Amino acid sequence: MNATWLDELERGLEERLTAFLKENPYQELLLREQHQKDHHFNLVSQREKLQKEAKQQRQQLLELATNVREWSARSKRAKKAGALVLADRADQHVAELMEQGRQLWSDLDQLGNRFKDVEQRLCALSQKSNRDHSTLEEDWTSFEAQQELEELKRKHSPMA
Repeated sequence: MNATWLDELERGLEERLTAFLKENPYQELLLREQHQKDHHFNLVSQREKLQKEAKQQRQQLLELATNVREWSARSKRAKKAGALVLADRADQHVAELMEQGRQLWSDLDQLGNRFKDVEQRLCALSQKSNRDHSTLEEDWTSFEAQQELEELKRKHSPMA
């Protein structure tokens, strides 16, 4: 299959970026650091979204529990009054509400698992960032030392 002009352009740009990063290793470190920051921001946003969803689901569960209590009381009242058909319909409605509640609990449990996953990924990224940051500091110190060494060589080398 022939490469399209867009594929060729993409490949050319990728090659130029790779060459640039080889010539400028500090820029590559900055690029990696920016990717980590972006990833961290995305994970924090995911965590906040999951927390908001969990709060909404807990509120729905509370409202559902209130409805279950109300309809259970109505069913009892209908039974006491001898309105068995109405009581059966109320009991059916309570059963449907209970099923909704079970589904919400299941959804909330899955949400909790997703939250734990995001938290673990955030923790791992934070640990990696700490390791990389110390490596960046070490690399920068090495870079500065190399620059000073080259400056000293230039100052003390015999002029031709």
